[in-house]
Amino acid sequence: MASVKTQVRPLGDRVLVRPVQREEVTKSGIVLPDTAKEKPQRGEVLAVGPGRFDEDGEKRIPMDVKVGDHVLFAKYAGTELKVDDEELLILSEKDILAVVE
Repeated sequence: MASVKTQVRPLGDRVLVRPVQREEVTKSGIVLPDTAKEKPQRGEVLAVGPGRFDEDGEKRIPMDVKVGDHVLFAKYAGTELKVDDEELLILSEKDILAVVE
């Protein structure tokens, strides 16, 4: 089976992210049903587009994130897609708030 990275190639300033799911049980032992879980806002970068063009359309602006980075992103950002039963997001780089180091 081909990896997700080879199946989906982001274009422009877009980034393919695998959201990190939150724990299903709280520290106090309460099991959270799917309806109570918040949408993940953290994930791992799987693929990065080549970057957007500058205002003159002549030169690409390099991306600030790279494959393997762990990022924080806006709560309702991106487009959800499913590849090989795995939930992924395609985000614009502007929707990424920070890189977690």
